[in-house]
Amino acid sequence: MIRRLYNWTMSLAATRHARAGLATISFMESSFFPIPPDVLLIPMVLADRANWWKNALLCTIASVLGALLGYAIGMFLYEAIGAPILAFYGKAEDFTRIADWYNTYGGWGVLFAAVTPFPYKVLTIFSGATGLNLLTFIIVSIIGRALRFFLVAFLLYQFGEPIRAFIEKYLGILFAIFLVLLFGGFYALRYVF
Repeated sequence: MIRRLYNWTMSLAATRHARAGLATISFMESSFFPIPPDVLLIPMVLADRANWWKNALLCTIASVLGALLGYAIGMFLYEAIGAPILAFYGKAEDFTRIADWYNTYGGWGVLFAAVTPFPYKVLTIFSGATGLNLLTFIIVSIIGRALRFFLVAFLLYQFGEPIRAFIEKYLGILFAIFLVLLFGGFYALRYVF
């Protein structure tokens, strides 16, 4: 099943709709969607390595625009939408405790979440709900998301074929590691932070 999903994703990455899909996933992931855009970015770069930077740029722009939606959810719709999303990730009760701290150091938190597998959407919503300075939020989001997506895309561009062969050979193990990291991020979010 994993092999079929991988083959389907690789074939989707080479279609004319791939960039629209990448932009949509990147946008949604920054505000509410749990799956990171890397699941489409990686096969897109492997399928068309010459356009690695275009895909990274598209991913970055769409992700920052989606982060602004997350910020707006936190700012204007916290009670109706933001609180249930934060409750889903186990962070609703921590909101008041960290709001003051977050307005002082939140830019670093946004940068951390923008670069790592940590659920970025949680901090985009926190940022709007706590009133983190919007300019700070935008700047660190651009830096963090660009750093993440351009680094991934560049490494795939630079070492594409060996990485592709490695992925295809160890797909099952890599998928298991991806799941551990994904759920580990949610676990850390819920129980550690």
